[in-house]
Amino acid sequence: MINEKILDGRLIAGRIYEKISATIKTKHLQPKLSIIQVGNNSASNIYVNKKLRIAKELGISANLYKFDIDAKKDEIIDRIERCNQEYSGTIVQLPLPNHLDSSEIINNIHPDLDVDGLTIVNQGLLFNGHPNICPCTPLGVVTLLKNYNIDILGKHVVIVGRSNLVGKPLMQMMLHEDATVTLCHSKTNNLKDITSSADILISATGCAKFIKRDFVKENAIVVDIGISYVNNKISGDVDFDDVFQKVSKITPVPGGVGPMTVAMLMYNTMKVAENFA
Repeated sequence: MINEKILDGRLIAGRIYEKISATIKTKHLQPKLSIIQVGNNSASNIYVNKKLRIAKELGISANLYKFDIDAKKDEIIDRIERCNQEYSGTIVQLPLPNHLDSSEIINNIHPDLDVDGLTIVNQGLLFNGHPNICPCTPLGVVTLLKNYNIDILGKHVVIVGRSNLVGKPLMQMMLHEDATVTLCHSKTNNLKDITSSADILISATGCAKFIKRDFVKENAIVVDIGISYVNNKISGDVDFDDVFQKVSKITPVPGGVGPMTVAMLMYNTMKVAENFA
């Protein structure tokens, strides 16, 4: 019964990797990914190393350009501009140190090579209904639901969190799937009343175990995007044990949306290489 409720991101990511690897081989693609990292954030180090490892396994040539934490924006932008000429995909590992403007840095990536889908151009295309490259985490959520044959059309989707990285683009992607979408945030009144009406509840707040049983509708589908570290243990936004018996499907943390995010990065990198082949 437990396995029937779990939306297993690792399982679906593995299937996606098989397809990516096969496409790279059969089409003789040569995808190249550059990763820009500033500083030595321990969590970022883990994510970057995972991306490098998976890229290598799939036949994607990936290189890391790591800058000191006090690096100036001009030297980072100069590296990005060179990557625009040398690679089929570039990402900036977030978060950046406080002295750097993430948007200013990211928007130096050529939109056609923006495999994180975070440039203003790609976000604008998404919001106008003509997506070019979609952000990895929102794309991972939609792909995960579809791989479990979860019908999104007409469903009430409630998203808690309005970041440019996740909440806003995910809202737009759900609208593209003909869902009815409510976007909530820290200033939302009567939050429980709204979340408990959701057919699909998605949380991306970064507040550990914030979503409790009384936030959730009976037999709802719950997608947990949040990641927090509590006593050196990873925790999601959702109090998994508290809500488990009430929901029909739920993503675990870890093992849910996280693997899908990395899989979508590799998918986007492959697609860009395919476009330029």
